[in-house]
Amino acid sequence: MNQPPADVPQQDPGVVIGEDGLARPVWASVDPLLRDYYDTEWGMPVTDERGLFERVSLEGFQAGLSWATILRKRPAFRAAFDGFDPDRIAAYDERDVERLLTDAGIIRNRQKIVATIGNARATIRLREDEGLSALIWSFKPETTPRPRVFEEIPTTSPESAALSKELRRRGFAFVGPTTMFALMEAIGIIDTHLLGSHRRGSSGIWPE
Repeated sequence: MNQPPADVPQQDPGVVIGEDGLARPVWASVDPLLRDYYDTEWGMPVTDERGLFERVSLEGFQAGLSWATILRKRPAFRAAFDGFDPDRIAAYDERDVERLLTDAGIIRNRQKIVATIGNARATIRLREDEGLSALIWSFKPETTPRPRVFEEIPTTSPESAALSKELRRRGFAFVGPTTMFALMEAIGIIDTHLLGSHRRGSSGIWPE
């Protein structure tokens, strides 16, 4: 097979070059909604309580489903769950559960709905200690993955397993190690942007 000249730049096999000339992973290269989420939000630091509670909740609802499904329903989730205000959700009762189960705009799963209410109450209890943000960010590892291709991205880590265990001890549900690893990716605790992506290192938390 003929090889191109050495001075011709080679496209990184892990990414796709978009029409805008930017390199992204395959999952963020086609769907405009996913592309915008990847370009502007995924992997950027989130440290406020409500923002973290929303992401913990949505990651829990995502279990067994695609993230694109959750992302498309996020406006409906925010409307149904009072903007993911833990104080308001903690006061939900069975009538609210039934209301949510009839809302076609969200994922109508009783266990996940009940877990979200319980997680709101657990979030409030954490205020007496370190708080949700400090707890989650305390599991930031010393190093972050450096994947070249999608297959090199792990789905769990010792830190995500430890975070899962601690959150469960604090009364949270639907916070398994894989779900918590996805959360850590989404909020910048780790950087799993592919090395060839235009977003690698953009969080300011990790060097490229």
